[in-house]
Amino acid sequence: MTEKTELKRELGLFEVTLSGVGIILGAGIYALIGKAAGLAGNSVWLSFAIAALIAVFTGLSYAELSSIFPRASAEYEYTSHAFGKKLAFVVGWMIIFSGVIGASTVALGFGGYFDALTGVPVLTSAVLLILVLSLVLLWGIKISAWFAIVFTLIETAGLLMVIYIGLPSLGSVDYFEMPHGLSGVFEAAALIFFAYMGFEEMVKLSEETRNPEKNIPLALIMALAITIVLYMLVAVSVVSVVSWERLAASEAPFAEVAIEALGADAFVVISAIALFATANTVLLMLLAASRIAYGMAESSSMPGFLARVHPVRRTPWAAILVVMVLSMGFVFSGDIAFVAGANDFILFATFIVINGGLIALRYKDPDRPRPFKVPISLGRLPVPPVLGILTCIFLIVHLDTTAILLGSVLALVGGLLALACCRKPA
Repeated sequence: MTEKTELKRELGLFEVTLSGVGIILGAGIYALIGKAAGLAGNSVWLSFAIAALIAVFTGLSYAELSSIFPRASAEYEYTSHAFGKKLAFVVGWMIIFSGVIGASTVALGFGGYFDALTGVPVLTSAVLLILVLSLVLLWGIKISAWFAIVFTLIETAGLLMVIYIGLPSLGSVDYFEMPHGLSGVFEAAALIFFAYMGFEEMVKLSEETRNPEKNIPLALIMALAITIVLYMLVAVSVVSVVSWERLAASEAPFAEVAIEALGADAFVVISAIALFATANTVLLMLLAASRIAYGMAESSSMPGFLARVHPVRRTPWAAILVVMVLSMGFVFSGDIAFVAGANDFILFATFIVINGGLIALRYKDPDRPRPFKVPISLGRLPVPPVLGILTCIFLIVHLDTTAILLGSVLALVGGLLALACCRKPA
């Protein structure tokens, strides 16, 4: 019997934290802040705060569960222990599907910026981006992480530049102006949650991280804290420089802010930074989707070939290639705001299950060691996951109806197809 090749543990707290910051910052803030401002007006910062609170509730659940089950299969593993393999399979499939669709959509965002700068057709550059980044993932986790770190530093510099531009104008507008009332603020929060998407992807790095029981929960909390602060400052800055009406009408809202403050040449700088931001998000979405596919195959819930690891590179090459092909196929999925809404629905539904799973395990398996434990409990009942479930339901109600419909269909069809095709033999 040949010895099984395992993933290589090369990541420390620093690499995992910056990878997390990179995927959370990513394309969401660059693409969606204008659309969110159109819904919330100058109160868009409040929408970011609401979305952040929901991310924290669920992020704490991920932190505890990842400390108990430090596996690449992540959500599948958590749900399997809490509710059984059938629901776990559907949740795992939804997460893979979300990653594939998200990577494809953001690749189109990259194509849009690249087209504006070079004239290369959007579809061509989107497909090439997915191909090149998949080759990086095939090469190794260490080089993938360092690509992510460099890209993260560049996109963070872009956000810091936007904050700096806004500093002289702070206090110039009414930050509680709500053109559509609180309903608009809540709708913007539901949409802008896409910008926080990524903290849940960090746990897929558990089998490639040293001391994952401690480093993954700590990195997750640190990454969320850093991005929340940056997002809040950016949200206040942009409406201080450019009116929310103008932001809402723009396809490149940050470019509008830079042009207003620094002149027309700033468009090139912001667009170049946006290329790194979108590429970083695609890289990390492909990474996360391939890791959960690999983890589920290892658990015999996906076709076994997806668990194959390259003997030299120590990367899950089969899962990476399948995710690459699927992502290329979905580059025709369309508008980023619409698909972001569908992705948010899938994530909210998954988060309800994950928060419920944490609660169930507190009762079902109370004596299991928990290197990280969610604070604040009433007896055995942890409070944050209860709030996580309630707030996820609340935001689902405020999503666009067609996004809810698409998300429901994707979840249902994907789950049924996966269960039908990949059911483990009795």
